[in-house]
Amino acid sequence: MSNKLRAAIIGATGYGGVELIRLLLAHPNVEISQVISSSSAGTPIADGYPHLNEIMVGTLDGIDVEQMKQKSDVVFLATPHGVAAALAPKLVDAGLKVIDISGDFRLKSGEVYEKWYKHKPADPAYVEKAVYGLSEVFGEEVRGAEFISNPGCFPTATLLGLIPLVNKGWADLSSIIIDAKTGVSGAGRGLSLTHHYSEINENFLAYKVNKHQHTPEIEQALGRIAGEDVVVTFTTHLAPMTRGILSTIYVKLNGTHTEDEVIEMYRQYYEGRRFVRIRAQGKWPATKEVWGSNYCDIGFSLDERTGRLTIVSVIDNVVKGAAGQAIQNLNLMMGWEETTGLAIFTPVYP
Repeated sequence: MSNKLRAAIIGATGYGGVELIRLLLAHPNVEISQVISSSSAGTPIADGYPHLNEIMVGTLDGIDVEQMKQKSDVVFLATPHGVAAALAPKLVDAGLKVIDISGDFRLKSGEVYEKWYKHKPADPAYVEKAVYGLSEVFGEEVRGAEFISNPGCFPTATLLGLIPLVNKGWADLSSIIIDAKTGVSGAGRGLSLTHHYSEINENFLAYKVNKHQHTPEIEQALGRIAGEDVVVTFTTHLAPMTRGILSTIYVKLNGTHTEDEVIEMYRQYYEGRRFVRIRAQGKWPATKEVWGSNYCDIGFSLDERTGRLTIVSVIDNVVKGAAGQAIQNLNLMMGWEETTGLAIFTPVYP
């Protein structure tokens, strides 16, 4: 009998779910016990994803909490927004560890959630239970937790790029502007006109301007670090690529600091956190340099003329922005080395 942790994946036919399969298959301490999809139950997982043929054998299960209690120890929820709000509490009450990759438990205010996500908010008692799993910042809270709310993809890149500066008190909190770009996989596998090849190929567009649902998540986390309310300008763009997020952040500095001082401060903040890599002066990261990996790469440029710092932060939105960070959180929950099962995935290049 295997002594590995048994993991169920709900929403296994989405991009986040199938990325969890890829990563968990390489995890030495975990076995995938169930792959679950309410829309495709009873069909082989390889029917939807032929690349898994002879790798993942068997059919997709439907959602059955009692069955999960018998077969699994931890459940990953890779579901659309609004689904986990009703399902996660049942799983938590069943004694299962839960890692939710949707946005249903990230925002502590139900009113704010409903305004930005246009869904009924989850039970406040369970929202309060959910630990916000930005691993490099709140990792000590994640250790030993039973219920994790995985950060969004844009917030992961943006917050990792900003939090050390805010924590140090060097950021003018009224000046933060975030210009972020994502690949089309961030919208999931569902069909929409914007994501057709002929619409996005050789095209570049802004979307959800001043209305993106990740805005309050970024503000909530920055406010928690700063100890006061923080309001940001956040604009998202869709780029003609499959994976990747590049978040370009502009912020004025409090006091006088050199670019070298900024870089050294970031290196000290993330010391020992192997998935954040700080670039040397004059070096800025690109999405291709983290593709397929759990890394977040960050570079800087200080404009002495304007007193404004430009921060460039890149991640793979499906890995560090979703499935990879979820497994990183699982490692912390279980008391394992944070990089277990993830460090083997070096970026795919070119």
